[in-house]
Amino acid sequence: MLGKALVDSWVRLRPSDEVTRLTRATVDLRDPEAAEHAIARARPDLVLHTAAKVGGIAANVAAPAEFLADNLMIDTNVIQASRRVGVRDLVYFGSSCMYPRDYRQPLVEADMMAAPLEPTNEGYAIAKIAGARLCEYISRQHGLQYRVLVPSNLYGPHDHFGSVASHLVAAAITKAHVVKSTGLRAVEVWGDGTSRREFTYVGDLADWVAGHVGDIKEWAPMMNVGLGQDYSVADYYRQALATVGYDAELHFDPSKPAGMRQKLMDSSLAKQHGWDPRTGIDEGMRLAYESALVSGDLEPAP
Repeated sequence: MLGKALVDSWVRLRPSDEVTRLTRATVDLRDPEAAEHAIARARPDLVLHTAAKVGGIAANVAAPAEFLADNLMIDTNVIQASRRVGVRDLVYFGSSCMYPRDYRQPLVEADMMAAPLEPTNEGYAIAKIAGARLCEYISRQHGLQYRVLVPSNLYGPHDHFGSVASHLVAAAITKAHVVKSTGLRAVEVWGDGTSRREFTYVGDLADWVAGHVGDIKEWAPMMNVGLGQDYSVADYYRQALATVGYDAELHFDPSKPAGMRQKLMDSSLAKQHGWDPRTGIDEGMRLAYESALVSGDLEPAP
């Protein structure tokens, strides 16, 4: 999702740049030789590293070993290969999962590793922390500009709809669409609905990176990039129902894992460099839903 949004923004905002896209279909970044060969062949001035094995709570709980091992391999291979072939500028996209569970809110960059992680996605979080530290160490040791951006949860076009990889917003939209399509009167929600999450529209982040990456030398080693506002899980499901145009009840299941109680980030450092997301969840979820219908990720409701 983020990779596609970045390409879209780059082509629109920086049309004179040549963009090389490395996808799962073109290279297995878990293979160190394949990763280095692909990066060396492209000889980029800048690497935007969005590749990762990602998923929601269910996926992380089911396969923590793969989320740890695959992401460690991907990050080590991409970051080290970039250094070896002489890439001076690299942006590594971390995750708000890197922050401690049930910690002070809003979270600032110095809170990283200050307390235990959320167990349901610990494997993924450990890998992302390692990738971020590797960027910091390489920048310091080799005089390069390898910077880390830590987005809040993201949503928008090209999200994972209707699969175990779905995050909250895509899952809520999918469930709302299904109950509308089938005429059901209730939507199942994991947890009690009170946990709070910050979601940022992916297009806002992609546009900002494309517009401000020229100042990468001035960026802090790590910066949060979030909406600055969080909502409850129940709020997202109600907005999803409004987005698809359907009225249904929410049935909460407290026996299912709900993750951290709150995860709101302080993005003050990035705001010093022009970070100013504008898309609210009503508009963002409408754009995400329309995109899913057009792409065929969701079949139009009868």
